[in-house]
Amino acid sequence: MEVAILGCYAATPTTSHRPTSQVLSIGNHLFLIDCGEGTQTQLRRQKIKFSRIKHIFISHLHGDHFYGLIGLIATFGLLDRKTPLHIYGPKGIKEIITLQLKLSKSWTGFPLYFHELEQKTPEIIFQDDKVSVETIPLDHRVYTNGFLFKEALGDRKLLIDKVDEYQIDVAYYKSIKKGKDVPDNNGNLIANKLLTAPPPPPKSYAFCSDTAFKPELATQLKNTSVLYHEATFLERHKHLCEKTKHTTAKQAATLAKMAAVKKLILGHYSTRYGSIEVFKQEAEQVFPEVLLAEDGKKFKFD
Repeated sequence: MEVAILGCYAATPTTSHRPTSQVLSIGNHLFLIDCGEGTQTQLRRQKIKFSRIKHIFISHLHGDHFYGLIGLIATFGLLDRKTPLHIYGPKGIKEIITLQLKLSKSWTGFPLYFHELEQKTPEIIFQDDKVSVETIPLDHRVYTNGFLFKEALGDRKLLIDKVDEYQIDVAYYKSIKKGKDVPDNNGNLIANKLLTAPPPPPKSYAFCSDTAFKPELATQLKNTSVLYHEATFLERHKHLCEKTKHTTAKQAATLAKMAAVKKLILGHYSTRYGSIEVFKQEAEQVFPEVLLAEDGKKFKFD
């Protein structure tokens, strides 16, 4: 599992800071999460293939989280894309994007599917045999979702020495990996646990975009491998969280601790602070496993 941070700062972009966007590599997918201005430039800078992006998840309809979307779609069209593109986001996103395409006479040459979200309780919005994606309802000034990505449990690990020892025909290898008991060359049924090791624990990634502190999320996020959570302010500006519906670094760390996640990545920093290291320092007072998102940074989790 790998996370490529394209942008991770709050509100307006600057010459050195870009608004929210990231790419998650999980279960043989490349998922684009949010699409602030400059996203396609950052994708090129990180050498991420446009053609591999088939699903885009938009948390909410504030500009710093989706104003790069129409540009990216238009570029896909100019590159003669044929692969379908699925966009998941709040109700209204289809109207916004299709109006822009209509008025600019830039209709796509590829299938464009919108999956508009309205529900205020968690729902699975994508699932295949490798991964599922579930919404995380958040508390912001407009309808907002985070997204919880979960790997499916993989195949069991074939123990070749044991398979040879029990004289199992190669034709049964696939069945063995799927957890089935199989016969040896004499017709004796061999228990799967003698031939395999358990698969690695499936990984999970939670993206919590703009939100007020919402401790009840701990139940849904319990034992998540990695939590990305906004940390717009430090505690000394906690009073600003009420009217803006944002979170402090300490609050994000508190949620991480409550949910017993393995790692916490902080992002969506206000540019009022001179250094992002102060966010880490504050969060580590509550939760030790803290990482800092930075534009252009990649995190790999084995």
